Amino acid sequence: MITIEDILETNRMITVNKLDVRTITMGISLRDCAHPNLRDFCRNVYDKITRSAEFLVKTGEDIEAEYGVPIINKRISVTPIAIAAESCKTESYVPVAETLDRAAKEVGVNFIGGFSALVQKGYTPGDRILIESIPQALATTDLVCASINLASTKAGINMDCVRECGEVIKRTAELTRDRQAIGCAKLVIFANAPEDNPFMAGAFHGLSEPDKVINVGVSGPGVVKHALEDMKGANFTEIAETIKKTAFKITRVGQLVAQEASRRLGVPFGIIDLSLAPTPAVGDSVARILEEMGLEACGAPGTTAALALLNDAVKKGGLMASSHVGGLSGAFIPVSEDEGMIAAVKRGSLSIEKLEAMTCVCSVGLDMIAVSGDVSAATLSGIIADEAAIGVVNNKTTAVRLIPVPGAKVGDVVEYGGLLGYCPVVPVSTFSSEAFIARGGRIPAPVRSLTN
Repeated sequence: MITIEDILETNRMITVNKLDVRTITMGISLRDCAHPNLRDFCRNVYDKITRSAEFLVKTGEDIEAEYGVPIINKRISVTPIAIAAESCKTESYVPVAETLDRAAKEVGVNFIGGFSALVQKGYTPGDRILIESIPQALATTDLVCASINLASTKAGINMDCVRECGEVIKRTAELTRDRQAIGCAKLVIFANAPEDNPFMAGAFHGLSEPDKVINVGVSGPGVVKHALEDMKGANFTEIAETIKKTAFKITRVGQLVAQEASRRLGVPFGIIDLSLAPTPAVGDSVARILEEMGLEACGAPGTTAALALLNDAVKKGGLMASSHVGGLSGAFIPVSEDEGMIAAVKRGSLSIEKLEAMTCVCSVGLDMIAVSGDVSAATLSGIIADEAAIGVVNNKTTAVRLIPVPGAKVGDVVEYGGLLGYCPVVPVSTFSSEAFIARGGRIPAPVRSLTN
């Protein structure tokens, strides 16, 4: 039975501790839009997106007003364009990206994801066109997000694509240098990418998904931190239990919103992604949760253990609150989008090497990290390879979203605004991995992939 105390507690979570539903994301299949003529394909894509998502934003706003739950973003994900557009006779998918952008603006969503390629085991012609198109596509659009999945536990790591991705990131940065390389903030390189992730920039509508689906991403790091503030001196068993119970409550709010959006839109409910997604606002930080456990600063010895506890407890609590948990589900550690992470980088307690260690136990990876524009493509590729290896060997999702800002040096601060926040430029190793990256080929799948 729901008591008045439960209602008041949920109200406090929303009004004081910044609990929100971070996104309602409608996944839309574009497989039935295929056409050999690029213009006809783009028309089919535009028509299907605008028809399917016509009432998505209004529905989200109505639910927000009626239930008092903030819904920060309304988003769309589509079938990876490398697959959906492959029948087109064209040398570039930039016109497709521009079509996605127009459709997203027409229906009023914040972002649209799915300018993507899945190349963990190799390329098709469509994959090659898509990857080559990414820099220009992200430079000429506002709302389009791109992703590449280049590794999986079953397939290993496509090192040819790893090498290419470093160059793609550099070209994207150069083409958007007048906006502090913001194009790179809309590009994610994955290992083991989930097909139902509602969070940008890595969302795409997987091939095993229905024609349309509603996926919801919840947040609430401020709620978790608040719950731990009254636990001075508690042991880790008690802390884990508290986080589990708090994650349960957070996820139930998301479940309510997801089911209501699904019913009103007449679109099947897919999953709840119960990730703790921070923002640059004070009081909405994953780093501050870790510090509440007793760390002087995020990045201090013990940080990885604290994050492992947090991630595990969030998953356990969320699983009890929803029968369909998916996406990334855990704790995000983006630098520019987390006030505590930004402060830790400024204090010198948090380095890119420590962030890499933390990605072994968080829900994603090296996320929204600004680096000097002088960092070479090979170094970016080396960082991608390391993250992919963590994901492949540990059978988890890892990702890289690095932003080499042209003209920026270590210590400079780059500002993006909104949920993308701001970030001090982080130092990276100056030792070269060029000869390593130049080898290409494929790093084989690990022994743990042989599970049949």
